[in-house]
Amino acid sequence: MKLPLFFLVLVATMWAGEPVVIPPIGQLTTPGWRYEEMRRFKAPEAGQGVAVDKEFFYAINNHTIGKYRKASGERVAGWEGGAGGEIIHLNAGFVREGRIYGVHSNYPGMPMLSSLEFFDTASLKHVGSHSFGRMDGSFTWLDRAPAAATSAAAGRWIACFVHYGNRAAEPNRDVAWTQIIAMDEEWRRTAGWALPADLLGRFGGRGYSASGGAFGPGGFLYLTGHDNPELYVVEFPQAGSVLKWIATVPFPSEGQAFCWDPHEAGVLYSVLKRTKEVIVGRVTRP
Repeated sequence: MKLPLFFLVLVATMWAGEPVVIPPIGQLTTPGWRYEEMRRFKAPEAGQGVAVDKEFFYAINNHTIGKYRKASGERVAGWEGGAGGEIIHLNAGFVREGRIYGVHSNYPGMPMLSSLEFFDTASLKHVGSHSFGRMDGSFTWLDRAPAAATSAAAGRWIACFVHYGNRAAEPNRDVAWTQIIAMDEEWRRTAGWALPADLLGRFGGRGYSASGGAFGPGGFLYLTGHDNPELYVVEFPQAGSVLKWIATVPFPSEGQAFCWDPHEAGVLYSVLKRTKEVIVGRVTRP
């Protein structure tokens, strides 16, 4: 059984009778895993996430999307939904078959409402919507698991619906109620998993949960929180309902949603919200 590095440190120090020391945020590195920054681009829309295709990246904020050339960072188009529009809080996105799948919620509104919004990559026009309405949690990210994966997620739509422990918390709910679910082609739930308690604790004390998630190198699911400059690697269990946290990789983005480049293996696009930058880097694993 694989265990997170910080858990091994915890056990070792407890066995030795020494004070327990858990590495600070950004300094918990699992041996054999590495992130290397390659370049950065300024993008005013880089507040919530980023999507990527062969030639462009799409910086995403609450109700705006900017289209940029991957080679130069040149901005070529934009979409603006307006502060008072129907699209309130885009959380993440990814590109599939010429469309941006925009993950949307009414955060921090109550009750929690979620939808999937579709945009044409060529024109950035809004071309469709699927409303989930009231769900158990708020929709933060979506990805398609690789068909070749060996886990229970193989070939499925995998989505995250989070709960909060801050101003957006529902009564009698906190981040522990966050769920990862599988869905079919009609967006109906077919399975579900929970995040491990130690990982939820690592996300920080501000009451946020898993802001980003996508399948990457090795077929693993990679996650980010809301504030930590860390990328978390998890795998699906062979039995039971709790995902396994197997690695942590420090990287410069402070949470939020990210996207793997579908045309360049191991290359990750993420955002740094406070500087409005899209950061491109490469993740290598053992």
